[in-house]
Amino acid sequence: MAHDLEAAQQFYAAVLGWEYKAGFQEQRNYSVALSRGVAVAGMTSCDESVGFPVTWTVYFAADSADAVAGRIRERSATVAVGPIEFGKGRVALAADPDDAVFGIWEGEIDQDWRVARDAGAPARLELRTRDPFAAALFYGEVFAWDSGETGDGYDIGYEHDRVVVRLRGETVVSLSGGAVESAPDPHVRPRWHVYFCVDDADAVTRRAELAGGTVIRPPHDTPFGRVAALRDPEGGLFNVASGQAQLR
Repeated sequence: MAHDLEAAQQFYAAVLGWEYKAGFQEQRNYSVALSRGVAVAGMTSCDESVGFPVTWTVYFAADSADAVAGRIRERSATVAVGPIEFGKGRVALAADPDDAVFGIWEGEIDQDWRVARDAGAPARLELRTRDPFAAALFYGEVFAWDSGETGDGYDIGYEHDRVVVRLRGETVVSLSGGAVESAPDPHVRPRWHVYFCVDDADAVTRRAELAGGTVIRPPHDTPFGRVAALRDPEGGLFNVASGQAQLR
């Protein structure tokens, strides 16, 4: 979600090499970002006067947005928007018990969207939260990740001091502790973070600075590859990862 969609597109094109096409939902001001021809992200805009922050939001697919929204409310969490009609599907925005925001998508999946990490797709999604085990229980129950009901090959485990969710043996979500709800820096508060695969995290960080972005945490080595935390010119937080993160 950007305030100035054209400026955001120019920034991410310069930093990550993205190109764009109209979103399949046929919504105004909605485009799909392509990396090497692979759909990797959706981008839209909202007037700054509305009050929505510039942010990356993770969305999880669901067979029924209403059922998932009901399970969220049953667990004393918040459904802030929806479910409402959006293009060829339905969406909802929610916040978990620690106020980390996430989205729900019910509907058709564009065939251009697929796991292709070597092409620049998200390496993984990470939730930084107060209690990762409680969060894993919440999300596992809400989306039936660990019940076998989805039939998608999900399982939940633990590696590198993080709770992880694997899809067909590949880590797609990690949950780590230490977030503080009252922290002034939104990077420290409970929230979902997206990590995009890149060939060289150091080079991408330099391009981000040249394009007007800010380095929140410079490139450093982790068990998930070499990563950096960045902020685009409008304040949107995102992360890049190179190395092992592309191979997990």
